[in-house]
Parts: sequence; structure tokens; C-alpha cells
Amino acid sequence: MWLHRVKQDYGNRLDIVWKHFCLDEINSGKEQGKHVWEKEDISKARSLVAHTAAEAAKKQGHDLFEKLHLSILTARHGGKGRISLNDQTAILKLATTCGLDATRLREDMNDPSIIEAISLDHIEAVTRHGVFGTPTFIFEDGGAVYLKSFIPPDGDAVSFFEHFAAITSGRPYFGELKRPQPPWPRGIF
Repeated sequence: MWLHRVKQDYGNRLDIVWKHFCLDEINSGKEQGKHVWEKEDISKARSLVAHTAAEAAKKQGHDLFEKLHLSILTARHGGKGRISLNDQTAILKLATTCGLDATRLREDMNDPSIIEAISLDHIEAVTRHGVFGTPTFIFEDGGAVYLKSFIPPDGDAVSFFEHFAAITSGRPYFGELKRPQPPWPRGIF
């Protein structure tokens, strides 16, 4: 959500390519020898319905994908309740609100190429970039950086991003910056 604000400010000067990463694959390991995306019922995975909807939305155009992606993030992290990322009814309702054809989206979500794209993104993230959590940013130089933060206020989103990128992009020697806990997040609320 805050990154959307950054993109609005930067426009074409910032290219954001969203990739799939399944936290439940990392957190639970393979269940009965299967990857999370190999489950017969994708609603049993914590976020696979949202992943399949987002990937299927790409078939209706990049702009509609972007709208749905932002809508899902906002519904999950926007502070007005937390949408379940495995609730197909809720995800399809968001899709309709964003202008997607929900019938087509539902059909496309069942296309095996959708799950294949999700699995390939996840495998690349882990094997090529060492991703273990979200959000992880991968910069032009290939450097990957995981960022744990609270959502910055809109007025500070661009500056926050610029400082984060300045510290981490192109600096492979940068390892970790972490606030002691507790009292983190002192003063955030």
C-alpha cells in the first residue's frame, strides 16, 4: 500500500514487478511430500486463493491486476479488518469491485498454468535470491533485501523508500538493521 504511494510519485521511473512467494510453503514445509501449490483444495493453503486470483487477473490486463493486487493488500493490511487470503468469495468480491470479470477470473484461477507460474516464482525467489519472507525487495543489481516495518504515513512513504533503497541497493555488504525488542515499536502508535 505504501509502495503504491511511492509508485504514484515516481511514475515510470520506478518499475515494480510483483512476484509470488508462499509463506505457508516456507513456514510449514512440504505436507505429505507435496508443495503447498500441489494441494487439491487451494483454499486449505493460507494465501493460495489470493495468489491464483492475482495471477489470473493478469489475463485481463496489467491495470486490472494492479487494481486487484492493491485491493487485496489494502483489505489485508489496511486496518479495517483483515480479509482472509484463502476466502475465494471475498477475493472475487474485491475483483468485481476492481472491474474484473469475476466469472472469467474464477475460470482462469483453475488453469494449471496459473499454479505453475506461482510455483516458479516461489522457487526462483528461494533458490536464486534466498527469499525467506515478505516483503523482499530485489533491486536492479540482483541484491535482495527483506524489510520488516510498519506502514509509513503517506506523507513519508517516498522518503522512507528512498532511505531504504539508499542503504540497501548496491550495497551487498549491508547485512541487517534491527531494533531491539522490546520496546520496539516505541513511539510508532
